[in-house]
Amino acid sequence: MDDLTDWRCDGTSYLRFQDPSNKDDKMQLWAPDVTKGPDGKYYLYYCFSFYPEIGVAVSDKPEGPFEFYGHVHYPESINNGAVLKEFMPFDPAVFTDDDGRVYLYYGFCPAADKEMSVPDVTDEEVAKMPEDMQEYIRVLKNVKFGEYSMVVELESDMVTMKYTPKELIPGGHHTDGTGFEGHGFFEASSIRKINGKYYFVYSSHKSNELCYAISDKPDEGFTYGGTIVSNGDIGLDGRIYPVYTLGNNHGGIVQIEDDFYIFYHRQTAGTEYSRQGCAEKIEIAEDGSIKQVEITSCGLNGGPLAASGTYPAAICCHLTCPLTMSSINYQNNPVMTQQTRVVEDHHQQYITDIMDGTIVGYKYFDFKDVSEIMIEVRGKFAGTLTVSTTPDESGKIGEAEVDLNTDTFENYCISVDVADGKRPLYLIFSGEGRMDLIRFGFFAE
Repeated sequence: MDDLTDWRCDGTSYLRFQDPSNKDDKMQLWAPDVTKGPDGKYYLYYCFSFYPEIGVAVSDKPEGPFEFYGHVHYPESINNGAVLKEFMPFDPAVFTDDDGRVYLYYGFCPAADKEMSVPDVTDEEVAKMPEDMQEYIRVLKNVKFGEYSMVVELESDMVTMKYTPKELIPGGHHTDGTGFEGHGFFEASSIRKINGKYYFVYSSHKSNELCYAISDKPDEGFTYGGTIVSNGDIGLDGRIYPVYTLGNNHGGIVQIEDDFYIFYHRQTAGTEYSRQGCAEKIEIAEDGSIKQVEITSCGLNGGPLAASGTYPAAICCHLTCPLTMSSINYQNNPVMTQQTRVVEDHHQQYITDIMDGTIVGYKYFDFKDVSEIMIEVRGKFAGTLTVSTTPDESGKIGEAEVDLNTDTFENYCISVDVADGKRPLYLIFSGEGRMDLIRFGFFAE
């Protein structure tokens, strides 16, 4: 693949109830990964909710359709060939090396910044919950969390482990003196081989960041490399406070011709379970290191977006309001559904609950002769909109009074005075009430 603008949907590749462990279709299928096996077929690895098992499906094509193949298990000489349930088999990643050997990576290790607790509820209380939540709680109460990320080599049949899985990098409870302090393994394993080095990408116990570890071998010797991306830009140039609602992160590195990209996700809809897929171009230095990249609105564009025409508001990469800090790392906190956030309704994405103090930002645009900025909004709001090239008014390029009272989207135009060139765009709101923003655009002189 060398064209990052032409995408297609190939349909359903695998149905979760094809796995006999989920024939009643009560569990969710999470975090699949695919590799090409020594036999030329493609193998899909996945897990169900917090169910301690890794399923495998097979297909003649990477996009499927896949058919159920089996569950990762021990050889007969170990545990009598039992299905792998130890060390929290979760978020599988699979890798076929140049020599044809196949390695499986997995794990789930809550700690420190991202502790997980099992709900203390009675069976009677569980029975009153929605059916899908009942199954989730029952499974969660039986979960034994992991302490390390795990790795194991598979036989050529792609489903039998050669030995008992071993520790790869430490979870957050075991980082002292390892070099992984503050960035211990949490979940989201992903593995790549680049220039002869093995890059293990994972979500740390901070949850919002994807970090990497590097080694000369696929199954040992990994040392901490750094953070590649945070979905709130935490850590970038020393940043402490997020520029976007923080939540869990998952992704991996993809090479397209000579370029490398990190794919990751940001949170939407006021919950960690609603996510917007994103990508940023990364640079791998001659010494193999990767510098943390900032989150942008450009994605796979290959450069700044043209400051002409209209864009969906949901491509924002800066989204803060007075409530943002209240929701940091608190899954399903009610505040997350009250603050400014990206949502989707009838297949349209927009930003909702814009309030006094909300800042919506986009990076980057190539400005040329832009004289007006248009916003398409609805709601009840009276106040001021400041257009700026900085997340404060020091870079103000325009300002307008907004007096809005409508249930349908309407256009407002703001005159701006901005020099040509590559620069960000920020919309700063102050006033009373709340509004939604669905689109914005540019007009030239």
